Amino acid sequence: MGRKYFGTDGIRGRVGQYPITPDFMLKLGWAAGMAFRRQGKCRILIGKDTRISGYMFESALQAGLSAAGADVLLLGPMPTPAIAYLTRTFHAEAGIVISASHNPHYDNGIKFFSSRGSKLPDEVELMIEELLDAEMSVVDSDQLGKASRINDAAGRYIEFCKSSVPTTTDLAGLKVVLDCAHGATYKIAPNVFRELGAQVVTIAAQPDGLNINAGVGSTHVSALQRAVVDEGADLGIAFDGDGDRVMMVDHTGTVVDGDELLFIIALDLKERGLLEGGVVGTLMSNLGLELALNAEAIPFVRANVGDRYVMAEMSARGWQLGGENSGHIVCGQHVTTGDAIIAALQVVLALRRSGQSLAMARQAWQKCPQVLINVKLKGGKDPMSSPEVASACDRITGLMEGRGRVLLRKSGTEPLVRVMVEGEDAGRVHAYAEELASIVEKNCA
Repeated sequence: MGRKYFGTDGIRGRVGQYPITPDFMLKLGWAAGMAFRRQGKCRILIGKDTRISGYMFESALQAGLSAAGADVLLLGPMPTPAIAYLTRTFHAEAGIVISASHNPHYDNGIKFFSSRGSKLPDEVELMIEELLDAEMSVVDSDQLGKASRINDAAGRYIEFCKSSVPTTTDLAGLKVVLDCAHGATYKIAPNVFRELGAQVVTIAAQPDGLNINAGVGSTHVSALQRAVVDEGADLGIAFDGDGDRVMMVDHTGTVVDGDELLFIIALDLKERGLLEGGVVGTLMSNLGLELALNAEAIPFVRANVGDRYVMAEMSARGWQLGGENSGHIVCGQHVTTGDAIIAALQVVLALRRSGQSLAMARQAWQKCPQVLINVKLKGGKDPMSSPEVASACDRITGLMEGRGRVLLRKSGTEPLVRVMVEGEDAGRVHAYAEELASIVEKNCA
């Protein structure tokens, strides 16, 4: 059964444009409340990032949940993985995240977590969608849900992050720059690293509701690169707006992406005998990562793009580590979803154990040249079904003679087709990617 509202990562769009409107959020809150009430007692957490529209949607969701008889616990600005964690520890039936992750302030969205802190099962999402098309009702007054605010939510999550490393951990002597993207990690991440003993410099930690992800964070790391070099720091860590993505920068200002961070964590776990199974990547994971893991006798499989697919593959195999080159990294021995702070801590500890700098560790394997071009969907045509596009993909794949690959996929969060070409020769890879992107764009009109 197809979904009308839910995409691969919840419901997302432009604020003020359906369905990212106050009236829809009211109905969504009611539908979610009714769906979880069917399963018994109903208590639901709501957290958000720092974008200005979060206040509006928080109130609308709260009203809808109350109308359905659901009690609401308000967390305020919190990283997405913190909401997953607190949903578990408060034994709530669900957690709701108001966030558009790495998108600008004028976008927003809704993500749900189950009582176990994982993405909702398909059947629950479909139940909510069915209720969204039903007529809204209100429970009797004595059955209305109550709302309360959890004032120590940030402190609880800070202690959880610290508990993911040994109690003997002391980061004294480490100077780190944290780029909080003016987002949900702006208070929590600096406190975690300071309390573990690191010398912390922060940038992009003054949210005003409008500056989230604006030229900073994991998708815009140039400010962090400059800060690390200027400060003479050992490394830099960039989070995205809701704290589920992480990118790092070494002391020279070189960016270290999710594939490289995943390898550092995997190798450390293997050397300590703690790697259960192998590593789950995605269709976008660099071919060099696969080859490097194979050389270390670490199994590697690819899932579809999206952290829900990575986690599903991890669960099916009983593995504990997976992630994406965008910086979504799931350390399953600690968390149930991508967690930027937890992943960053695991990388830092791996470096401390090995005695390596981040610059040294990232040189353990070489990336294959990979070019990704985003093509905007501007017309009514679907380029993914075009014979001309299919023929071009086959022709370019053949030209690489088994030493590269081509991937086209629609974004789950934006009106884009992502064109990726990967191979051994950088010049050919660039030329093939531009040629294919041009053909895809022509078939969008």
